[in-house]
Amino acid sequence: MIKGFKDFIMRGNVIDLAVAVVIGAAFGAVVTAIVDSLITPLIGLFYVPNDDGESGPTLIGIYGQKVTFPLSGLITAIISFLAIALVVYLVFVMPMNKWKERQAARAGVVEEPEAKLPTEAELLVQIRDLLEQQGSAPAPATRRSVEPPSPSI
Repeated sequence: MIKGFKDFIMRGNVIDLAVAVVIGAAFGAVVTAIVDSLITPLIGLFYVPNDDGESGPTLIGIYGQKVTFPLSGLITAIISFLAIALVVYLVFVMPMNKWKERQAARAGVVEEPEAKLPTEAELLVQIRDLLEQQGSAPAPATRRSVEPPSPSI
């Protein structure tokens, strides 16, 4: 039972997932604070915040109301996601993959690239060539005009 649990935990995808969740949650607050203190004020340089404090382009709607597209929230979310994903990849996923490669090399397991399968056209050419070699290649089919039978009344 303990060996099975150890094998389950040492599987790469379980460790990657656990690390991503923990580090993503912890690092998310840091990235959000950086983006809120740097990116949001930069957006505020170009757009005046509306009454709700949202910065972004403001357009007049068809009924005369002002509509603000809050870009700061969207940009904050995108930058936060990319920063967290980059850190998780560089700090955890990449080293884990290298560790797995070393373990496989120690065990003597070498991953071979998958053989490229032939296309349909290549297979048909091979079949034609084999039939010609055997001398039993069928003669090219000639088109005969086939007229439908005339209806008998």
